[in-house]
Amino acid sequence: MSVRSAIVLAAGEGIRLRPLTRHRPKPMLPAATKPILEHVFDELIDAGIERLTVVVGYGRTAVQSHFGSIYRDVPIEYAIQNKQLGSAHALEAALPTVDETSLVVNGDQLIDASIIEDTIDRHDSDAAGTIAVISSSNVTEYGGVIVDSDDTVAELVENPTDDRNYRLNAGVYVLEPESIDIVTTVDSCRGEYSLIDGFSSLLERGETVNAARTSGEWIDATYPWDLLEVAETLFETGTVESCIAPSAQVHESATIVEPSIIAPDCVIGPGAVVGPYVSLGDNVTVGSNATLETSVIDSDTRIGANATVADCVTGRGVKIGTGSTVVGGPGDVRVETTVHEGERLGALLADRARDQGGVTYGPGTIVGSEVTIHAGATVSGSIDSETEVR
Repeated sequence: MSVRSAIVLAAGEGIRLRPLTRHRPKPMLPAATKPILEHVFDELIDAGIERLTVVVGYGRTAVQSHFGSIYRDVPIEYAIQNKQLGSAHALEAALPTVDETSLVVNGDQLIDASIIEDTIDRHDSDAAGTIAVISSSNVTEYGGVIVDSDDTVAELVENPTDDRNYRLNAGVYVLEPESIDIVTTVDSCRGEYSLIDGFSSLLERGETVNAARTSGEWIDATYPWDLLEVAETLFETGTVESCIAPSAQVHESATIVEPSIIAPDCVIGPGAVVGPYVSLGDNVTVGSNATLETSVIDSDTRIGANATVADCVTGRGVKIGTGSTVVGGPGDVRVETTVHEGERLGALLADRARDQGGVTYGPGTIVGSEVTIHAGATVSGSIDSETEVR
């Protein structure tokens, strides 16, 4: 079956990725050097999608200003979800654009074109919808799907904890127009309107929902350290390749260890060592004799001379001063009220955080946006935005 249109749900904030999402939504966070959403668009277009409807909400101007009305010759129409009340509520915002069988995907999860193609191939007009499912040992943080022997969906469970044979719900769907009407009128559960509840409503009505078994690449960046894994996976699968932009300036005595990406207008100083698994966004400066490895460094960031940076994620406009050290993981990281033990994160520094040099970051440090850290400090744990550390 041919499907030309895709609805991309990109209205959420990404609360567990704070403080990186303080100034932009999760779909616009970097996967290597491009926004997650740009990778999603690329895979959709590579799979043959000819029309994009993007549901935006939190931080919507960041999405709209970046992509505009067309991407790779494919038109983009925007629908606005004014309040983030769940995935079915987001899909409802796109209803005025729905006039044909449509693909529905999450804009904050990386998927490859094979998942999209497998889902479209499995769908037929006799089914109300089709869900992509992946064999996975860990479905408890996501959605689980019980699949019957005829590859139809028997049951969907959010965050399952029992030991039944679940497959992971990959968040890639094909829906008929009348099915979209049904799943978007589901009753609210705990103040949210969920697509999982919407699909369950289809099943309760006796409708057939196909399961598309797929082994394509699927990654969700739920927590800050996941951005490191996302970048590594993109390198290892060949989705992104090592490159140095023509406008980048790399000193002849600097060393770039592959795989690494050096984006346009970066400057790498003498004796610096960058890589492996380093992604430098636009206009990043790495000072002389600095060392970076396994890090995602966003645009307009400055790494001082003789700094050592490992397992680090930064926002935009960050300054890591001369001689500062991000030790690297593993470390214990507090996200909201939960402490995640032994995660590979040296430090996360949000937009425009800066240190004055000689600072040591303990493993798992989270630094809020616009924080100033004075020279020689040792920091660890979580530091609130717009504060000073001495």
